[in-house]
Amino acid sequence: MNCPFCHHPESKVIDSRDSQEGELIRRRRECEKCNQRFTTYERIEEILPAVIKKDGRREAFDRNKILQGVRKASEKRPISIATVESLVDKVVRAVQEMSVAEVESTVIGGKVMEELHALDEVAYVRFASVYRSFKDINEFMKELKELLGKQR
Repeated sequence: MNCPFCHHPESKVIDSRDSQEGELIRRRRECEKCNQRFTTYERIEEILPAVIKKDGRREAFDRNKILQGVRKASEKRPISIATVESLVDKVVRAVQEMSVAEVESTVIGGKVMEELHALDEVAYVRFASVYRSFKDINEFMKELKELLGKQR
Protein backbone atom coordinates (compact mmCIF):
# COMPACT_ATOMS: atom_id res chain seq x y z
CA MET A 1 0.00 0.00 0.00
CA ASN A 2 1.61 3.27 -1.12
CA CYS A 3 1.40 6.24 1.24
CA PRO A 4 -1.05 8.82 -0.15
CA PHE A 5 1.21 11.62 1.11
CA CYS A 6 4.74 10.66 0.02
CA HIS A 7 3.97 7.53 -2.10
CA HIS A 8 6.43 5.41 -0.14
CA PRO A 9 5.47 1.72 -0.60
CA GLU A 10 6.02 0.65 3.02
CA SER A 11 3.58 1.22 5.86
CA LYS A 12 2.74 -0.54 9.09
CA VAL A 13 -0.70 -1.44 10.34
CA ILE A 14 -1.51 0.26 13.64
CA ASP A 15 -5.08 -0.95 14.07
CA SER A 16 -7.52 -3.29 12.26
CA ARG A 17 -11.26 -3.47 12.77
CA ASP A 18 -14.11 -5.33 11.15
CA SER A 19 -17.07 -3.29 10.01
CA GLN A 20 -20.28 -3.72 7.99
CA GLU A 21 -21.17 -7.17 9.26
CA GLY A 22 -17.63 -8.46 8.81
CA GLU A 23 -17.60 -7.77 5.06
CA LEU A 24 -15.09 -4.95 5.34
CA ILE A 25 -11.84 -4.55 7.25
CA ARG A 26 -10.70 -1.07 8.24
CA ARG A 27 -6.96 -0.70 8.72
CA ARG A 28 -5.25 2.31 10.25
CA ARG A 29 -1.73 2.58 8.79
CA GLU A 30 1.39 4.67 9.35
CA CYS A 31 3.91 5.41 6.61
CA GLU A 32 7.40 4.20 7.52
CA LYS A 33 9.00 7.14 5.72
CA CYS A 34 6.96 10.28 6.54
CA ASN A 35 5.04 8.88 9.59
CA GLN A 36 1.70 10.19 8.25
CA ARG A 37 -1.32 8.08 9.15
CA PHE A 38 -4.02 6.99 6.76
CA THR A 39 -6.90 4.52 6.61
CA THR A 40 -7.48 1.73 4.12
CA TYR A 41 -10.46 -0.55 3.64
CA GLU A 42 -10.33 -4.14 2.46
CA ARG A 43 -13.34 -5.87 0.98
CA ILE A 44 -13.59 -9.53 0.08
CA GLU A 45 -13.55 -9.89 -3.68
CA GLU A 46 -17.00 -11.05 -4.58
CA ILE A 47 -17.83 -13.47 -7.33
CA LEU A 48 -20.41 -11.58 -9.33
CA PRO A 49 -22.17 -12.35 -12.60
CA ALA A 50 -21.50 -10.71 -15.95
CA VAL A 51 -23.92 -7.90 -16.78
CA ILE A 52 -25.94 -8.01 -20.00
CA LYS A 53 -26.38 -4.43 -21.19
CA LYS A 54 -29.46 -3.18 -23.05
CA ASP A 55 -27.65 -3.47 -26.39
CA GLY A 56 -26.67 -7.10 -25.70
CA ARG A 57 -23.03 -6.45 -24.77
CA ARG A 58 -21.67 -8.22 -21.73
CA GLU A 59 -19.33 -6.69 -19.22
CA ALA A 60 -18.01 -7.40 -15.76
CA PHE A 61 -20.18 -6.40 -12.80
CA ASP A 62 -18.92 -3.08 -11.44
CA ARG A 63 -20.08 -2.02 -7.98
CA ASN A 64 -18.67 1.46 -8.59
CA LYS A 65 -21.08 2.09 -11.47
CA ILE A 66 -24.00 1.54 -9.13
CA LEU A 67 -22.34 3.69 -6.46
CA GLN A 68 -21.76 6.56 -8.89
CA GLY A 69 -25.35 6.43 -10.15
CA VAL A 70 -26.82 6.45 -6.64
CA ARG A 71 -24.46 9.24 -5.52
CA LYS A 72 -25.46 11.37 -8.51
CA ALA A 73 -29.16 10.75 -7.88
CA SER A 74 -28.83 11.62 -4.19
CA GLU A 75 -26.76 14.79 -4.63
CA LYS A 76 -27.97 17.65 -2.42
CA ARG A 77 -30.36 15.31 -0.62
CA PRO A 78 -30.24 14.52 3.11
CA ILE A 79 -28.70 11.10 2.45
CA SER A 80 -25.42 10.18 4.13
CA ILE A 81 -22.57 8.47 2.34
CA ALA A 82 -22.97 5.56 4.75
CA THR A 83 -26.61 5.19 3.67
CA VAL A 84 -25.62 5.25 -0.01
CA GLU A 85 -22.95 2.60 0.65
CA SER A 86 -25.48 0.47 2.51
CA LEU A 87 -27.97 0.74 -0.37
CA VAL A 88 -25.30 -0.33 -2.86
CA ASP A 89 -24.31 -3.22 -0.59
CA LYS A 90 -27.96 -4.39 -0.54
CA VAL A 91 -28.10 -4.33 -4.33
CA VAL A 92 -24.79 -6.22 -4.67
CA ARG A 93 -25.95 -8.81 -2.13
CA ALA A 94 -29.24 -9.26 -4.00
CA VAL A 95 -27.36 -9.85 -7.25
CA GLN A 96 -25.03 -12.34 -5.53
CA GLU A 97 -27.98 -14.21 -4.04
CA MET A 98 -29.41 -14.76 -7.54
CA SER A 99 -26.54 -17.24 -8.08
CA VAL A 100 -26.51 -16.74 -11.85
CA ALA A 101 -23.63 -16.42 -14.33
CA GLU A 102 -25.25 -13.44 -16.09
CA VAL A 103 -27.77 -10.80 -15.09
CA GLU A 104 -29.49 -8.15 -17.18
CA SER A 105 -28.70 -4.54 -16.35
CA THR A 106 -32.45 -3.89 -16.15
CA VAL A 107 -32.68 -6.26 -13.18
CA ILE A 108 -29.89 -4.40 -11.37
CA GLY A 109 -31.42 -1.01 -12.23
CA GLY A 110 -34.81 -2.18 -11.01
CA LYS A 111 -33.33 -3.23 -7.66
CA VAL A 112 -31.58 0.16 -7.33
CA MET A 113 -34.86 1.95 -8.08
CA GLU A 114 -36.71 -0.20 -5.54
CA GLU A 115 -34.17 0.69 -2.83
CA LEU A 116 -34.12 4.40 -3.78
CA HIS A 117 -37.92 4.57 -3.81
CA ALA A 118 -37.99 3.39 -0.20
CA LEU A 119 -35.19 5.80 0.75
CA ASP A 120 -35.85 9.10 -1.01
CA GLU A 121 -38.42 9.88 -3.68
CA VAL A 122 -36.44 12.75 -5.24
CA ALA A 123 -33.36 10.55 -5.62
CA TYR A 124 -35.62 7.84 -7.02
CA VAL A 125 -37.06 10.16 -9.70
CA ARG A 126 -33.59 11.44 -10.60
CA PHE A 127 -32.26 7.90 -11.00
CA ALA A 128 -35.35 6.79 -12.93
CA SER A 129 -35.11 9.74 -15.32
CA VAL A 130 -31.61 8.69 -16.37
CA TYR A 131 -32.06 4.93 -16.08
CA ARG A 132 -35.33 4.69 -17.96
CA SER A 133 -34.29 7.25 -20.63
CA PHE A 134 -37.73 8.84 -20.88
CA LYS A 135 -38.44 9.67 -24.51
CA ASP A 136 -40.46 12.77 -23.72
CA ILE A 137 -41.96 14.81 -20.91
CA ASN A 138 -45.21 12.81 -21.03
CA GLU A 139 -43.45 9.59 -20.01
CA PHE A 140 -41.69 11.44 -17.22
CA MET A 141 -44.95 13.00 -16.01
CA LYS A 142 -46.64 9.59 -16.07
CA GLU A 143 -43.93 8.24 -13.75
CA LEU A 144 -44.35 11.22 -11.41
CA LYS A 145 -48.12 10.79 -11.32
CA GLU A 146 -47.74 7.10 -10.46
CA LEU A 147 -45.35 8.03 -7.68
CA LEU A 148 -47.72 10.67 -6.33
CA GLY A 149 -50.65 8.26 -6.57
CA LYS A 150 -48.83 5.72 -4.37
CA GLN A 151 -48.37 8.33 -1.64
CA ARG A 152 -52.10 8.87 -1.16
